[in-house]
Amino acid sequence: MNNIIIDYDSTFIKVESLDELARLSKTSSAKVNNKIKEITNLGMEGKISFSESLQKRIILINSDKEDIEKTVSFLKKNISESFIRNMSFIRKNHNKIFIVSSGFHELIDPIVKEYGIISQNIYANNFLYKNNKIIGFDNENPLSMSKGKVNILKNLKLKGDTHVIGDGFTDFEIKKEGYAKYFYLFTENIKRDSIVKSADYSLKSLDEFIKIYK
Repeated sequence: MNNIIIDYDSTFIKVESLDELARLSKTSSAKVNNKIKEITNLGMEGKISFSESLQKRIILINSDKEDIEKTVSFLKKNISESFIRNMSFIRKNHNKIFIVSSGFHELIDPIVKEYGIISQNIYANNFLYKNNKIIGFDNENPLSMSKGKVNILKNLKLKGDTHVIGDGFTDFEIKKEGYAKYFYLFTENIKRDSIVKSADYSLKSLDEFIKIYK
């Protein structure tokens, strides 16, 4: 059986969900939003560890549950075009598709479940709240740490060939550490030049993956 691991931010959706949460929050400011984007990119390019990237961004984001609802509405309108086109493929293969993301369940689950992805196949981080405000994240969750995606795949012990589709260094790490046969760099939304040489395939769309996969 072939397993398909799909990243969420800049892959399943066109944008980075945490960046959008910061931008759409009531306390949003251009200075903070730019700083968050800068930190996101450093982490995605492997220039700082993921755990450092996440900690720095959560400190800067000043959001609550209402801001999350607003962000989810925005994200539903920003699903990657080729994923929209291939909803039937995703639904048909929902039992072998896993969403493994360093993003947050609250910003992921409502979107991917509409594509038939089952709850137990969604791996992501969790926010911590106090009086409906985000005060941090669950730092016991493997995905809040460096090599989080690698450790998720290690624990899943999947049988058969595993294909990883994503736009960043943390997706490539799964193959690098031996838990996937192929890494597909997804470039429909963003192309990270520092990772191109690490990819088995470069995908301009999900359509290209489906042609190879079949």
